Amino acid sequence: MHDDNQILVPPSFIALYSDTRARLQAPAAEVRARYEWCENLACHLVEQAQQLYHGGARSEEGVLLGIHAGLAGPDAGVTPAEARWITLRLAELLGWRSPELPALAVQQP
Repeated sequence: MHDDNQILVPPSFIALYSDTRARLQAPAAEVRARYEWCENLACHLVEQAQQLYHGGARSEEGVLLGIHAGLAGPDAGVTPAEARWITLRLAELLGWRSPELPALAVQQP
């Protein structure tokens, strides 16, 4: 994803939109826009996660799993792979250990 845009999309996000040969399966501009959306959402969720944890949640992992469950719902506006990426990014932003998330279902062509 090299063009004149200043936003660098990390390989972990590019992988969500790549096939087994590492070829993008969506236009670069679309992948970049989805990355920006997911990164902004992860950053926005930092404060909410901290409030949940300090408000009586049992564990950091429990907070992250709850947020992931919400993101993985049908009305969340993100794909299951994006929900997983956002949750792992949120853990990274918070400095928390990444939770064990459910495996993604393999999509048939």
